[in-house]
Amino acid sequence: MRSALLHVTVVFIFCVALSNTNMFSDVEVDLTYDHYAEKRDENMPAFLAMPFNCLVNLAYIFMGLYWLLWHRGVQETEQSCYMREVFALMAVFYAPVQWTRLATLGRAPAVLDQWFTLPIFAWVPVWIDFIESAPGKWRASHAAILELCSVASYGLALAHERGFEVALGCHVALALYRGVRVQLRRGDSRTAGYLLLAALSCAGFVALKLLDHWLARHWIFQRLTGHFWSKVCDVLQFHYSFCFLTALTDEAQNKPAAKQQ
Repeated sequence: MRSALLHVTVVFIFCVALSNTNMFSDVEVDLTYDHYAEKRDENMPAFLAMPFNCLVNLAYIFMGLYWLLWHRGVQETEQSCYMREVFALMAVFYAPVQWTRLATLGRAPAVLDQWFTLPIFAWVPVWIDFIESAPGKWRASHAAILELCSVASYGLALAHERGFEVALGCHVALALYRGVRVQLRRGDSRTAGYLLLAALSCAGFVALKLLDHWLARHWIFQRLTGHFWSKVCDVLQFHYSFCFLTALTDEAQNKPAAKQQ
């Protein structure tokens, strides 16, 4: 776990440091509670200003810790363990970023909330590269290059007010494309179900977030708002991606073992 923690922490600190400079002072981010359909509770402390949207971040932490500490592959190697641990740590690190954004409405956490989303999505094709590589052929340098490109792609937010959305859309499209491709090549009915659930959760994450205020016209979405449910979908997206990728990893590692027997 030390390598995974070190690598995630280094990238995280790098992004935190830059987001607290003037580099991203012109990036389009929302810095008011009006952006959210859930009403601010004036009687609550800042870290519970919007109780449901704040507390849902605990789900990221619990889910990340579950995959980090308690769920392991059937025949997990050191490298496959690293794949799982990095992804799980990303979920754990992401939760306080979102929570800080809601508590402070600061520009730096708002930028970081957007920015850190990109390398999280980029880890899916990194893990798929590992699954598709022959035993001993995967190179960490390839993963590092892809993640660095992902981090650098946030520069699009400096070029255009919708640059982040373009970058995120490309990341989502690449993750889905690689997921479908590896499913067709190596998957079975079980992994197909995981992929479908991950894709539906991704769609729910995007749609519910965009429709937050529109849904709030209906009483059922006035306390537990669209933004809250989008975060629930995001956690499910993480979880089913883990299910999909770990199942394919186990199968890929079992095949060489079966051949040797």
